[in-house]
Amino acid sequence: MAEYLFVYGTLRQHAPRRAAGNRCYQLLQQYASLVGLGGLQAKLYLVDYYPGAVPSNDPAWQVVGEVYQLAKAANLLTELDAYEECGPGFASPTEYLRLKQPVTLQNGAAVTAWVYVYNRATDDLKPILSGDFTLAGN
Repeated sequence: MAEYLFVYGTLRQHAPRRAAGNRCYQLLQQYASLVGLGGLQAKLYLVDYYPGAVPSNDPAWQVVGEVYQLAKAANLLTELDAYEECGPGFASPTEYLRLKQPVTLQNGAAVTAWVYVYNRATDDLKPILSGDFTLAGN
């Protein structure tokens, strides 16, 4: 069964402040295939120079991102867990949780994809109303 990943922040192709030398971005390009743009029912916040998505019950909130089909999913996800500082070895509660979430592709098809979901309070964070980090002007 295919494994998918939804990225909405610094790992997107045209993300602001993404260093060209970002190792995880390079690994993603090497071990995953871009399926296309997708949407996640969530609210997007600016955490620092990077965003955090929090799932929402309100269909009006949509986060725009890229959907990748993963090859060597276990190895790649281990690297991405370290990049996102979640999983074993990181103090709990971690800033992100890697969860499977429903994602809608641009063509209307739905997939279940791994998503790094923000895991902290959002009270003091600025929402990114467009839902698209590449348009947030960071």
